Amino acid sequence: MRRYLAPGIMLLAVIFGGLYASAKAAENISGAGSTFVYPVLSKWADAYRTGRGVAVNYQSIGSGGGIKQIENKTVDFGASDAPLPPAELDKFGLLQFPLVIGGDVPVVNLPGIEPGKLKLTGPILADIYLGKITKWSDKAIVAINPDLKLSDQAIAVVHRSDGSGTTYIWVDYLSKLSPEWKEKVGVNTSVEWPVGLGGKGNEGVAALVTRTSGAIGYVEYAYATQNQMTYTQVQNKEGVFVLPKKAAFQAAAAYADWAAAPAFFLMLTDQPGNLSWPITGSVFILMYKVQNKPENGKTALQFFDWVYSDGKLLAEGLDYVPMPANVVKLVESTWTQIKGADNQPVWVMGH
Repeated sequence: MRRYLAPGIMLLAVIFGGLYASAKAAENISGAGSTFVYPVLSKWADAYRTGRGVAVNYQSIGSGGGIKQIENKTVDFGASDAPLPPAELDKFGLLQFPLVIGGDVPVVNLPGIEPGKLKLTGPILADIYLGKITKWSDKAIVAINPDLKLSDQAIAVVHRSDGSGTTYIWVDYLSKLSPEWKEKVGVNTSVEWPVGLGGKGNEGVAALVTRTSGAIGYVEYAYATQNQMTYTQVQNKEGVFVLPKKAAFQAAAAYADWAAAPAFFLMLTDQPGNLSWPITGSVFILMYKVQNKPENGKTALQFFDWVYSDGKLLAEGLDYVPMPANVVKLVESTWTQIKGADNQPVWVMGH
């Protein structure tokens, strides 16, 4: 009897072993890109692994790296703070959608200056990064900060050294407020910086600013709060000086007309509204419309569906802004375009 059952048992082991391997592959998905989203994405991944047993392995390498990895098909999804134009998406057969909203914030290392006290404007920030304003005692800065004691200390400019969506948001904002910046430097994930020191990732910029007296840099807001950095106020489109807070990011996001944006190609910088934070941005997920591994594609979309619903509290806890329900519905309606090699959608609404 044992000799008779053994082959059957072995056959079942092979069959179920194969099924298990297939299921396991779909329960381990990979992504890469934006450091802007990393603080909250790492929280989501931990919670999802605990609750669903699915591992989301994410490399925080910058939006430029994430775009390259998804274009090279080495990850299941890419994450970028710089949306790709529809023509580039079509070229690579990609689909993109906004995941969550946050904000770039200027951070400084100035002895005696508390977080949220220093005021800056878009034109001043542009002139600092152009190398035209070189000291904290510059009359343009002093004029809008009469109550602060600003020294004659030199300004140490810090920027990203890697291809970065955080940079894209930053320079998009500077280009809208400074014709000179727009003409001389422009907008991209990586630019030719007129002045300054480069740090890799939000982490690198935060570290450089923290250890360099007189420094100014830009990071996603969660990095500023987690590292207890001194962030500034910034004057918005209405002339109001505002603090970087979730409510200010929400105010800017309220003006976003996602339905009218082809392929969700939309920037949130310099939005109107008295409460709006002027350097607000979104993180975009990039996935292939035709999936070589449809189970991985399905698992990735299940994860993002969970992010939109159950992940909202984790996002809000780090002062990110979840996507509004009407935008989520719009996004998920596009997921039917993501198909396997058999031309069947990997995602079905409501499942």
